[in-house]
Amino acid sequence: MSAKRRIVALSGGVGGAKLAQGLDMLDDVDLTIVVNTGDDFEHLGLMISPDIDSVVYALAGLSDVDRGWGRADESWHFMEEIRRLGGEDWFLLGDRDLAMHIARTNAIRLGEPLSSFTLRIARRLGIRARIVPMTDDAVRTIITSDEGRLAFQRYFVGLRCEPIVRSVDFEGAPSARPVAELETEFADPGPDAIIICPSNPYLSIDPILSIPGIADMLSASHAPVVAVSPIIGGQAVKGPTAKIMNELGLAVTNDTIAGHYGDLIDGIVIDHGDRCPVAASPLACLSVPTLMHTVEDKVSLARKTVDFALSLSQPERVG
Repeated sequence: MSAKRRIVALSGGVGGAKLAQGLDMLDDVDLTIVVNTGDDFEHLGLMISPDIDSVVYALAGLSDVDRGWGRADESWHFMEEIRRLGGEDWFLLGDRDLAMHIARTNAIRLGEPLSSFTLRIARRLGIRARIVPMTDDAVRTIITSDEGRLAFQRYFVGLRCEPIVRSVDFEGAPSARPVAELETEFADPGPDAIIICPSNPYLSIDPILSIPGIADMLSASHAPVVAVSPIIGGQAVKGPTAKIMNELGLAVTNDTIAGHYGDLIDGIVIDHGDRCPVAASPLACLSVPTLMHTVEDKVSLARKTVDFALSLSQPERVG
């Protein structure tokens, strides 16, 4: 049996978690997923990591696929009582989900880094992949909008993405450091391929790349870097990607996505109904179905993306 290919994936929450789940189900892949923590915040005294939890639940088979977020088989007694007591109820915490937040908050207050807690919980849930936050330091996504500066979750959940976005910043990023596990992943010989999941480039991937050293790791690696576009037919499958691009004066196209990542990527995966970027040639392009409704869809896209990325490898990394 040939050695497994080492793949590093960059992911946000729900959308990226779908491809991450497919990647994790490939038997010939040794997977590390670097997850955005710019969305993290403290709520009701608890440390909430929405994107990490989306990836963890997806890979553990615990996601609520009908609702599209959170835990399956969820109940809401806690939120009902919070509401009855006049507490903040704009951000929903299900009863099963609440256990994760309590365990995380307790671990962090006892001095355990977020990265260590995440790896430990993933093992307990039987997840093969290594799931690592982009940093153990506090980095927070801030939206500057027509309603002023907004913490990300207040914009995203509390205000349902309604304010007009003027710019996006990542407070704390300049002084943050990548987690040690990530530095290990890129130590020689490094990964065989790097995949940017179809997460929002501006809200989910940019926070990861804002951490000093991470973009340099990707650029310095011999591994090909491939981005899976979140745009299908001029629209985003889920979330405010298209809305934000419009508000920032950007065309909602794969050309824009390719241009945003620029020289960082060697290839892009787009939906089979779209055309490959023309302004970014000689960027390699793969056109395949990218909409993921079923587990089979996720595995199929993961397989095609990995094979595409490996086909771009330098000769000495093939074989």
